[in-house]
Amino acid sequence: MATAPPDASPPPPYSDGRLHARPALLHAGLPAAPPLPAGTHKLAFPDGRHARLHVPAQDPQQPPRPMPLLVLLHGAGGQHGGGDAIALAHAARQGSLLLIPDALSTSWDVLRGGYGPDLAFVDRALGWIMRRYEVDASAVAIGGFSDGASYALSVGLMNGDLFGDILAFSPGFMAPLRRTGQPRVFVAHGVADKVLLVERGKGIALRLAGEGYEVRYAEFDGAHVVSPPVAREALRLLAQQR
Repeated sequence: MATAPPDASPPPPYSDGRLHARPALLHAGLPAAPPLPAGTHKLAFPDGRHARLHVPAQDPQQPPRPMPLLVLLHGAGGQHGGGDAIALAHAARQGSLLLIPDALSTSWDVLRGGYGPDLAFVDRALGWIMRRYEVDASAVAIGGFSDGASYALSVGLMNGDLFGDILAFSPGFMAPLRRTGQPRVFVAHGVADKVLLVERGKGIALRLAGEGYEVRYAEFDGAHVVSPPVAREALRLLAQQR
């Protein structure tokens, strides 16, 4: 009896959860592209994908230096819970690049069948930035709110060789396919959260701490939002890691 040949079709791109952009692209012989000036810009890519990018001002009297980079992911429906304004103020104050990509749909791909188009877009946007700015490889972080926090945890744990820090504000879950590196993790959750109960964030923090990650966990008296004092503390700790 003849046997069917094995399925040789390749897996979908990015289904392994891995990002490929690295700051070293700037030094790999690839042609550099002209940077955008200081300020906050709306990026529109040819395939219809969008993101926002904040470029910090640099002192012209000082030599250029590699810049930290924070990737910030929205929750379902594009909600940031107030965290985007806080992150923008932090980026301006600390001289950090801030990338805020939009998901293809109302939330991120892992909630809609697996890693794929959104992870590919994040990778593309990172590569776009790294060809235009010198990014500090030791100061790349990923964070998010709600679904974005869950996605940041998942992507950050799979790509801990890129992200040194993960900031998760009111996460619901984490779904890494594998672990790479040992990123530091900050988890915050409101005790009155009725959308994603506080036990979810607490459970994630306890699990990661038990697995040997450096974890900071903060609860606040609030609902499904980003607490400004807690967010500022998380970003202050992030700046201290530089």
